[in-house]
Amino acid sequence: MYYRFGDEGSWRLLIVTIFGVVLYTIVKVSNAYEDELDTWWENTSDARNSRGSALFMKSLRWFLTIGVIIAIVAYIIVDIAIDHPGNLISVAGLVLYLLIFYVTSVNPAKVKWHTVFWGIALQYIFALLILRTQWGYETFKWLGDRVMEFIEHVMNGVIFVFGDKFYEHYFAMKVLSIIVFFFTFINIMYYLGVMQAIIKVLGRFLAFCMGTTPAESINAAANIFVSMTESPLMIRPFLATMTRSELHAVMTGGFATIAGSVLGAFISFGVPANHLLSASVMSAPAALAISKLSYPETETSKASKKDFSKMEKSPESNLIEAASNGATASIKICGAVAVNVIAFLSLLQFLNATLTWMGDRVGVEDLTFQLICSYVLFPVSYFMGVEVDDCRKVAELIGIKVFTNEFIAYGDLKILIANRIALNNYTEFYNTTDWYWEKDNVVLNITGQVLEQGFIAEKSEIITTYALCGFANFGSIGIILGGLGALVPTRKSDLAQFVLRAMICGNVACFLTACIAGLLYKPF
Repeated sequence: MYYRFGDEGSWRLLIVTIFGVVLYTIVKVSNAYEDELDTWWENTSDARNSRGSALFMKSLRWFLTIGVIIAIVAYIIVDIAIDHPGNLISVAGLVLYLLIFYVTSVNPAKVKWHTVFWGIALQYIFALLILRTQWGYETFKWLGDRVMEFIEHVMNGVIFVFGDKFYEHYFAMKVLSIIVFFFTFINIMYYLGVMQAIIKVLGRFLAFCMGTTPAESINAAANIFVSMTESPLMIRPFLATMTRSELHAVMTGGFATIAGSVLGAFISFGVPANHLLSASVMSAPAALAISKLSYPETETSKASKKDFSKMEKSPESNLIEAASNGATASIKICGAVAVNVIAFLSLLQFLNATLTWMGDRVGVEDLTFQLICSYVLFPVSYFMGVEVDDCRKVAELIGIKVFTNEFIAYGDLKILIANRIALNNYTEFYNTTDWYWEKDNVVLNITGQVLEQGFIAEKSEIITTYALCGFANFGSIGIILGGLGALVPTRKSDLAQFVLRAMICGNVACFLTACIAGLLYKPF
């Protein structure tokens, strides 16, 4: 930086340096004084639990809660209701989802609204920084660009192994290779202790704000970076003694987020990287909030503050072994992704062929699974704030994601994004609006090009990006049951009882994130 400062690279170096120093300092101070802090915390428990302290904390909590509510309502009225009143439909969606899950809760009387409120509030505050401030938007756009730049390094390995014609098999050779690369990198970070440090800080933050237990909070933070079967490894010592509500929160967190290893794959589809990054982070508090609303705590948890220091450590002995094990472990993930995509695309085609045949028998043309979803799930997309003209298309994508998987849904979203960009380029280049709809396709008159499946508005694209950003689908039920069941065999029956509820909660956590994105959407 002394040699040259002022360009993008120097700022990148400065930011990374500050982040590294702060993270290193937090870890070192935490490790050095953690036992003393825990002892002090236990010794002062009588003072903290006294009547005066309890009254002070309760008053402070109410003061902060009311203050945040007033600030949010005021901002919505001043900056959204006046300039973008159409965005307010997302508020109705938020209220509707919360009401439905309160009514269908396992025990509505036990719901801790502090956890639910701060889960939604954290989402709102985070989205406010990203979607409503120029610096927040530019920051995450910069981060997204850096991630895309990082992903491109995989091309060296792809071209060496598959040759220059890899694009003929783009998904198998490029997308799955990105998963290998990301998985290897994350395993190296795990070996170095970077992942544990970041997750520990985020976990403490979530526990402090939302009042969740250390294990729940660590798992929610870990799901931002790793998959639903890997994040429970960090809390393996606690799984056997967790309450049913805590296990439900662990499963919901896995369903509501995506792993860092597949994040790069989705970015390669052309999905906006900055919004994928923010969706991954925003879904963590959303998952805890909706989980605690649907399955509130009714038992006595055995969790303690010391649990934050009991995360599992990397078993590798050196950096080379960590990289090799990460690459080898990714084989299972790549295989699972590939066979699931093949299986579900094939099943979807068979289902559509069957539905079309049955429709022809009763005079209904082009009856497909997507068509059914476009009507059944129309209210879901509408209440997230999707443009009315796009609601059926977005509903199709949601149905595909829930009943097949997110890879197929994002693949279809990729086509819609590419079509919108192509249409914009066409209208700008020819300075014309000479195009028209032909069923679900767009025809460009001058060039004769047909944009199959049409397009959706940019606002609808962004909302859909948030709504699809999770592993919550029926195929993932078997994955999470298998993964958690292997880690804690004694709790298999408990896991099986509420896995479907957790999957639904995972989907709704993504929908809540999409609602907030729809509420705060503002083009830059």
